Amino acid sequence: QVQLVESGGGLVQPGGSLRLSCAASGFTFRNYAMSWYRQAPGKERELVAAITSVSGSTNYADSVKGRFTISRDDAKNTVYLQMNSLKPEDTAVYYCNAPSSGFAWGQGTQVTVSS
Repeated sequence: QVQLVESGGGLVQPGGSLRLSCAASGFTFRNYAMSWYRQAPGKERELVAAITSVSGSTNYADSVKGRFTISRDDAKNTVYLQMNSLKPEDTAVYYCNAPSSGFAWGQGTQVTVSS
């Protein structure tokens, strides 16, 4: 069955960096676009970044543009999110998924940006 396992979150000070990973299994990863999402307490889940299959074109939410970078390694069935210049408003649980796939969500990884 499909599994999406996010990792790499933690507590970081404002201005710091984190690298999130999402290990995927149970589907042909290289054929799917992948995205990172986040959900802050009391808010809707929102799209943060996306990367297409094959060409690896990327797209970002305006709030993270220039600070976050999404990438993928099809040999490892893994998608990454490099997060730099983190701000307190980036605090959320971060999830990965293949958009419009209907795959179940993983457990996510908590990112807390606080001094």
